[in-house]
Amino acid sequence: MKNRGLFMKSIIKIYDMKNTKDVSNIQNAIASNEGVIACQVSLGKKEAQIIYNENYVKIEDIIDSIENLGYMII
Repeated sequence: MKNRGLFMKSIIKIYDMKNTKDVSNIQNAIASNEGVIACQVSLGKKEAQIIYNENYVKIEDIIDSIENLGYMII
């Protein structure tokens, strides 16, 4: 049986998310990372919950993909 990897769940707080367009932009940025299994972005909580395979992507890479769009992670 092949090693399926280490699945991780992280919650990232996103300071300057203001509208549904921001939510969509952030979801697309997160999903563009190979190894992301699922993500849910909440405008009300200003956060993203992400499940990912740590063998393919590190949380730092996911954060970078969001920050590269101009959003601030806290």
